[in-house]
Amino acid sequence: MTFTSNDVVPFTVARAKLSELAEQAKAGAEKIITKNGESYVALIDAGRLDYYHLLERERIHLLLIEDARKGLEDIKAGRVHDADKAIAKLQQRRKAKSATAARSARQRD
Repeated sequence: MTFTSNDVVPFTVARAKLSELAEQAKAGAEKIITKNGESYVALIDAGRLDYYHLLERERIHLLLIEDARKGLEDIKAGRVHDADKAIAKLQQRRKAKSATAARSARQRD
């Protein structure tokens, strides 16, 4: 959607004209409300917001499906690791990193 200068509204003006801006948003306009010259919030129709949330959920589902597809390809290609061993290795790394950070902190004191 293209924004015009009429779609960018300072906070003080928005406060004074909220009812009018809400009607415009209900009719399909999207308003950007600024505060101190910076984007602050947007005013859009609630139905459009629901639609945007639906699109975001669908995008997440598509990403999960793509990750699952890649995982299945890895399994077919034999690129697998034992989960328990991988978790144990990660825990060892985390423990070693914590110990190193603790030694560094003691040396600074």
